[in-house]
Amino acid sequence: MPKANRPRKGSLQFWPRKRAARAYPRIRNHVTPSEGRLSGFAGYKAGMTHLMVVDNRPNAMTKGEVVAVPVTVIECPPLKVASIRIYTNSSNGLNLFKEIFGEVDKNLGRKIVLLGKKEAASAAADASGIDLAQIVDVRANVYTQPWLTAIGKKKPELFEVSVGGKDVAERFANAQQLLGKEVAVKDVLKEGQQVDVFGVTVGKGFQGPVKRFGLALRQHKAEKTKRGPGSLGSWSAPRMWTVAHAGQMGFHSRLERNKWIVRLSENPDEFKMSGGIIHYGRLKSHFIVVKGSVQGQEKRLLRLVPSRKPSSRLPAQAPTIEYASLVSKQRR
Repeated sequence: MPKANRPRKGSLQFWPRKRAARAYPRIRNHVTPSEGRLSGFAGYKAGMTHLMVVDNRPNAMTKGEVVAVPVTVIECPPLKVASIRIYTNSSNGLNLFKEIFGEVDKNLGRKIVLLGKKEAASAAADASGIDLAQIVDVRANVYTQPWLTAIGKKKPELFEVSVGGKDVAERFANAQQLLGKEVAVKDVLKEGQQVDVFGVTVGKGFQGPVKRFGLALRQHKAEKTKRGPGSLGSWSAPRMWTVAHAGQMGFHSRLERNKWIVRLSENPDEFKMSGGIIHYGRLKSHFIVVKGSVQGQEKRLLRLVPSRKPSSRLPAQAPTIEYASLVSKQRR
């Protein structure tokens, strides 16, 4: 049997391999849409199942046939806009100039210190006379509503998203209309659309180089360890960072591109799985179903944005669902 050659599992693109700062990801570059909507959404990973769909991919060998597709269910309760953040330019990049707060839920006080009524009124009065000429960016500070799901959580997540518009004035007007209101997933995403999924992977703790990087075991007569790298580099130089070493594995912020939304619904009874979704429970709010798997543990927040480099192999229309597996996934 010939020797099988394969690349190492640990890509040098991701460095350092340390734990994420928090359990939900941060998006550093916001793509502003031209329409008056938010640039992305968020949802909680529920679990996986499979569908039988009519393949509508234009170049697929099984076009027009009924095929089995693994899918991931993501529950997406409506987001609420807590505040509007106005940015100006500075020598060090964007600078927060003003923040306008709206009406928020009391559960947001579990995450941040809320302003009193007088403080909020004075802040709104100060923001009324803003000169739009010096504004370079407008973003919405939104928070999730996990109490609308069955995960048993009250502390919301808080993060920024961009607000769409042709110019700064239009974006600021659109943000004012959204302030203090709920935004549903159907207002941001649609069926058949491709999305990029930002999330934090499953944590595996401190692992050795064999499991962490896929090193081959050394022969039984090797000196010292059998589950370590053969060479750490020259003695005269410091430790080479390219050598596979033990360390943190998992709980990293990662991006999954071009996930295809095959179903978007506001009725949770459509995916009423018998016994509930394993490790999650029953759906109680809006949800989407994407093709394939996504990173992260169940109940963990994922951030969804329209795909920046959509695949030409996937059509803009969602496939027709013939059957959805809603049987219990509990072990018997």
